[in-house]
Amino acid sequence: MGSQTTVNERNSEASAARRLTEAKRNAVAELLRVSPIADELATRFADAGHRLYLVGGSVRDALLGRLSTDLDFTTDARPEQIQRIVSGWADAVWDTGIEFGTVGAAKHGTTCEITTFRADTYDRVGRNPEVAFGDDIEGDLVRRDFTVNAMAVEVSTKTFVDPHDGLEALARRALDTPATPEESFADDPLRMLRAARFVSQLGFEPAPRVVKAMTDMAGELRRITPERVQTELSKLIVGPHPRKGIELMVDTGLAEYVLPEVPGMRLAIDEHHQHKDVYQHSLTVLEQAIDLETNHEPRLEPDLVLRLAALLHDIGKPATRRFEPGGGVSFHHHEVVGAKMVRKRLRALRYPKDVVNDVSQLVFLHLRFHGYGKGEWTDSAVRRYVTDAGELLPKLHKLVRADCTTRNKRKAAALQRSYDDLEARIARIAEEEDLARVRPDLDGNEIMRILGLKPGPLVGQAWKHLKELRLDRGPLDHDEAVAELRRWAAEQGIDVPDTTDRPADPSGE
Repeated sequence: MGSQTTVNERNSEASAARRLTEAKRNAVAELLRVSPIADELATRFADAGHRLYLVGGSVRDALLGRLSTDLDFTTDARPEQIQRIVSGWADAVWDTGIEFGTVGAAKHGTTCEITTFRADTYDRVGRNPEVAFGDDIEGDLVRRDFTVNAMAVEVSTKTFVDPHDGLEALARRALDTPATPEESFADDPLRMLRAARFVSQLGFEPAPRVVKAMTDMAGELRRITPERVQTELSKLIVGPHPRKGIELMVDTGLAEYVLPEVPGMRLAIDEHHQHKDVYQHSLTVLEQAIDLETNHEPRLEPDLVLRLAALLHDIGKPATRRFEPGGGVSFHHHEVVGAKMVRKRLRALRYPKDVVNDVSQLVFLHLRFHGYGKGEWTDSAVRRYVTDAGELLPKLHKLVRADCTTRNKRKAAALQRSYDDLEARIARIAEEEDLARVRPDLDGNEIMRILGLKPGPLVGQAWKHLKELRLDRGPLDHDEAVAELRRWAAEQGIDVPDTTDRPADPSGE
């Protein structure tokens, strides 16, 4: 046993060494790629008697081989001096962050944010620091959130500055803090949520002391505004490994202050009795939705709406759980309750209106397919499914397929075949009818002319009636639509003009 442990340790050390070597190669390649901009900038700062460092996330991303055209620098120059140095060199300069010591500049498509060394203090009531400028790079790095973000490169000399062993942590995919986690998170509690985001985004593993501090201090997240929380949550959700980030949030208690409905799903056993709980089922659905998303459109951006809907599609189950005679469990109308819960939670997190509406609508619709059976739906039901989903139909297809997590392979295959059949029927009907634009067979102007109405609520009611007929029966010919409109008007007690809906005789007879 001991020899096997030694072998494993050696393999782990060798793997970390290989990653370290690869990281250094990546850094050299990436820094060479952006060196013309960085070197020009460094020369201007050196000529003015100042030092310039590439810092933080930019160094981390260079080491990972994923450096973007958004570069972060730090310097001993004060903000006003930075402005003078970049003036005349940059294509554009902005000072929206100057109160925090940051000046922005753009050059040849590269965005540079240049910040004076910081030595901030925090009141530990809010999260905004008392801004204070520092005099050296070491003091600036120690106040940063994680050691992998506390590295710098002096641009002129290409000197690597790593006082907190961030490079080694990066090679081990380890997430730790330069100061103690308690100090770091007390200064800015959002860093705890950022840790979960880095787990999702970069596949890092938080150090045990970081996890303990997150658990002990989770309640400090109440100091953070919903907008800032939402930004970090969204970055976590669209990362490559969102399940790991969510699990860290739940295990440490952070989720209770961000998405309390998610840990709440651990209380409910799903109706198929195939999963430990609805929480684990929802994480599996999230992963399967991501697989469908990336398999179908690998070059598109991650789909925030689909992923949120996959994670939250069953949050109505705990509130609707009922124990049935014989030992069964039901969750009647959990999609209705869940849609309302989603709307309330996403609004509280200040998500845009379109995201709130789309996610809640997907949650509301996700269960409807289960009434399809082996194709018992009428064409009318298929039309309604498409119409209710609207532009969300491609996302709904993925969500419904992802929601099939049964371990019974025969049942899973049958469900997928049924959905294949539904999609084929949608395609067939779409060829015959314009399903993407289901409209009544008469427009508002024709309705007013035939019924002798002026614009008002009755016209809208007549329009809706004809649309329902269109969904139920498909396209109607013109005369049939007019007859149905007149029949509806008579039922409503509307006095219809005694005229026929025929074009005038050109002869005038």
